Amino acid sequence: MAVKIRLTRKGDKKSPFYRVVVADSRAPRDGKFIDILGTYNPLTNPAEIKIDAEKAKTWLKNGATPTDTAKNLLVKSGIIEK
Repeated sequence: MAVKIRLTRKGDKKSPFYRVVVADSRAPRDGKFIDILGTYNPLTNPAEIKIDAEKAKTWLKNGATPTDTAKNLLVKSGIIEK
C-alpha cells in the first residue's frame, strides 16, 4: 500500500480550507484517510499552517511520500529541509 501525505479540501464554495492527511494513494482526494496531521488555511494573510511535527516525522520515517504541495507546507513549517 503506497501511503501519501496530501491535502483534502474542506470549507464552502470560494472559501477553501485544507486538512493535511495521510492517505492511501488510491483513495479519492476527499475520501478515506488514515491520519490527520494538521490544517492549512490559505485565506488568512499570511497563510495559516498548523502541522503536528512529531506525527509528520513519524509518517515520513515510515515511508509516506508527500505530494508537491504538502512538501512545500512541510518545508514552510520547518518539519523537513528543502
